[in-house]
Amino acid sequence: MDARTGPQPGATAHPALNRKAVGAVVLGNALEFYDFTVYAFFAKPIGAAFFPATDPTHSLLASLALFGVGYVMRPIGGALIGAFADRAGRKPAMLITIALMALGMLMLAVCPSYATIGGWAQVIVIAGRLVQGLALGGEVGPSTAYLLEAAPQNRRGFVTSWQIASQGCAALFAGIVATALALSVGDQAMSDWGWRLMFLLGLGVVPIGLVIRSHLPETAGAEEDPDAAASTMAVIGRLLREHGRLLGLTFLVIAASTVSNAVGTNMPVFAGATLGLSETAATAVPIALGLASVAFPLLGGWLADRVGRRPVMIWPRALILILAVPAFAWVVKAPSAVSVYAVTFLLSALSSINAAAVIVGIPEALPRAVRSAGLSIVYAVAVSVFGGSTNFVVNWLIATTGDRLAPAYYLAAFSLIGTIAAFFLPETRGRDLDSNIEAGAA
Repeated sequence: MDARTGPQPGATAHPALNRKAVGAVVLGNALEFYDFTVYAFFAKPIGAAFFPATDPTHSLLASLALFGVGYVMRPIGGALIGAFADRAGRKPAMLITIALMALGMLMLAVCPSYATIGGWAQVIVIAGRLVQGLALGGEVGPSTAYLLEAAPQNRRGFVTSWQIASQGCAALFAGIVATALALSVGDQAMSDWGWRLMFLLGLGVVPIGLVIRSHLPETAGAEEDPDAAASTMAVIGRLLREHGRLLGLTFLVIAASTVSNAVGTNMPVFAGATLGLSETAATAVPIALGLASVAFPLLGGWLADRVGRRPVMIWPRALILILAVPAFAWVVKAPSAVSVYAVTFLLSALSSINAAAVIVGIPEALPRAVRSAGLSIVYAVAVSVFGGSTNFVVNWLIATTGDRLAPAYYLAAFSLIGTIAAFFLPETRGRDLDSNIEAGAA
């Protein structure tokens, strides 16, 4: 008999899932996007602090490369922590990830600059990004599986969509705080030390999250499947053997969503470095990103509960494919705070609706024994490859080609891939979570 206290396979009871519990579960994802947003916006001063160079462009690219370093560890975290969550339970895995996440952010926030301790500064911040990458790679699987398994069947889309909405809340909070701080202390102070304060403010919610997560009921259940206690490599082998096609399509869909998020969070850099808007105007861009990313994932989850997962995966992504180039062309032709905010809001809204269906549909298609590991691994690999590289690639393309529409072309290409892949994914609305058969599979 397994010591875990979740519902048995086939049970209909759900652990209590109040607003406080949902908040604690999605807090890790919120911290990820808060860090993502803050780092993307302050890439220039972070580069100057740890990778000083005579050419500001080289310093910026070095900073963006550091941002991508953390993504190297995500697949490892996804495999280790995701499989651990399938064996030991969702709750202990979520406690590990949030603690490691906090450690990684703290190392970046308090590390002395290159001017103070030389190359050791680079060693420390790289180590911090690796620790954080390990945690983030393992966060999304257990937390998403928890929300999915704890939600009533007819509201699984809406409840799980809070995983995506939490990203918007974090981006909105980051934008508001960064704007208020910039107006209070000025652009120079923000570049000197304000970015450090932004990371420390995010860490303030970690103790609350740890306490609430430690009191959550378990949802993993007492698995009868012998593979539930298998090694990490055995779990990966089972995933590839039994669900390889699903994971391949999922990789492409998540890659498109990841590129959308990265292009959105790169908009402050695009507005400042490429369009020449003021630092204060660029600082407010995450507010537009956050506003769209709070409400529209919930709309996507609500729609997914009513019309199905696949339509909500397909049509918003197809609209991004159609609108990306014209929208960026307008911004480039008429660069202003209003045009940048409007395009950021539009593309983020569509991507958020799409992402809500993705985040519920993928784990629904996987059996409970490998659900956390499956989502963790494919999400971590996709985000590692494209989340860590997109900001670097689009800025490099702009610098190399001189074409300011490069982000739009990149976004449109991945949206085409994501739209096609979504057509081949199974429909999972109403699926029995303890069934080992992919809903809608041929």
